[in-house]
Amino acid sequence: MTTPDPVTERIEALTDWRGDTLRRVRGLIREALPGVQESVKWAKATSPGVPVWEHAGIVCTGESYARAVKLTFPRGASLPDPAGLFNASLDGNARRAIDLTEGATLDEAAFRDLIRAAAAANEQAQAARKKPRRT
Repeated sequence: MTTPDPVTERIEALTDWRGDTLRRVRGLIREALPGVQESVKWAKATSPGVPVWEHAGIVCTGESYARAVKLTFPRGASLPDPAGLFNASLDGNARRAIDLTEGATLDEAAFRDLIRAAAAANEQAQAARKKPRRT
């Protein structure tokens, strides 16, 4: 018998609506980015860690709180969001987040587009870092 991966374990540990929400979001991320890398980061004695989805860098994280599941996009401020999914962490110049509360709906097509845009932004940033500098 195989043990579940850390992301599955983290999601299954949430036996309420938050686990259901993260499970649904995880499925949408996998649809949008087949082969996306998943891990749990920042685990410590006081916190079980945060699911993280990566493609050429962090695409988004899935934090769970008592009243919300927060999906944070480190490059969110630079991403197109025509559907207005971002509703949290709007003041900074880099990241943006989507707070999903119990019973909240999510425009799944727009979310998949946002995931693909975040992955593309990571690829562009990675390519820019690899370019040799001219002197």
